[in-house]
Parts: sequence; structure tokens; C-alpha cells
Amino acid sequence: MAQERPGAVTMRGNPLTLIGPEIKPGQKAPQFTALDNNLGTVGLDNFKGKVKIICSVPSLDTPVCDNETRRFNVEAANLPGDVQILTISMDLPFAQKRWCGAAGVDKVITLSDHRNADFGEKYGVLIKELRLLARAVFVVDKNDNVVHVEYVKEITNYPDYDAALSAARKAASA
Repeated sequence: MAQERPGAVTMRGNPLTLIGPEIKPGQKAPQFTALDNNLGTVGLDNFKGKVKIICSVPSLDTPVCDNETRRFNVEAANLPGDVQILTISMDLPFAQKRWCGAAGVDKVITLSDHRNADFGEKYGVLIKELRLLARAVFVVDKNDNVVHVEYVKEITNYPDYDAALSAARKAASA
């Protein structure tokens, strides 16, 4: 039975339970599998040697998730070439591909956790009550060590972009 963290986040003030461990800076990033937009299996190993900004969002088809992913897509142009931004949600790969095309998002890689919630459970962002992912940002260095974590307490709020981008730049220059 996976660990449950009642009240770890809220949605419009209502407490929700997250399934999985709370990831902390300094630990190894858990391996995971998800689906890319072409239904291929992708995991952390696909981005070996890169600094990864991994964002989990409830759904790209909601305003905050849409704006967050667009913002990270714009910010990607100002990051070193060895930094990759991933956005993971429970949206189907087909919906993610359609959304990326409509939004002009071409630098952020979207991944779907809908099949088995592997990322959600391993990174502690699976919302028990909704089977969606909570809003969180993980920065993982080139050696797959977690260097920054933000579980956004209120899901309808934005993450701290500056903190995540700063952590990624620092990891890229190390």
C-alpha cells in the first residue's frame, strides 16, 4: 500500500490526499515511466546527462496549467542547452499533442501518466480523490539527484518559477 499524505495540498481550500512519498532535495530522483505524445514509453533515463525541470500539473486544459506550461516553454529559450523541461499530467497523450500544437509549445516535453500513475505515485503527487497529479516542480541534476522541490500547497496557485529556474541554472553550471 502506497504512503498517503492527507491534507498535503488543497484545491480551492479543500484538503486533498497525496499518494506516495514526499521527495526532498538531496535524494536520488525516482525512476519512472510515462507515455510520450506518440504512445512511446519514456522515463528518467531518456534524459540522462541533462538537468531536468519536471513539472506535474492536474491538466493542460485548465487555465493555471496552460499558463504555467506556456511560461516554462518561453523560459526554456533562456536556459542552457543541457536543461530539459518536462510537464507530466494525467491528460491522454493525444490531448497533450493537440494542446501543444494549439499552444505553440515546442520546447517543453509533455508526458502522460494516465496509464499507471507511476510518476504520480513515485513522486508523491497523485491526488487520491481525483486521480490527477498535484502541481509540483522538481529540479533534477545531471546525475539524477534532486536539487529543488516545490509541492504547490494550493493547486490553483502558480509555482515559484524563479526558484526552479535558478536551481536549474545552478545545476547546469555545476
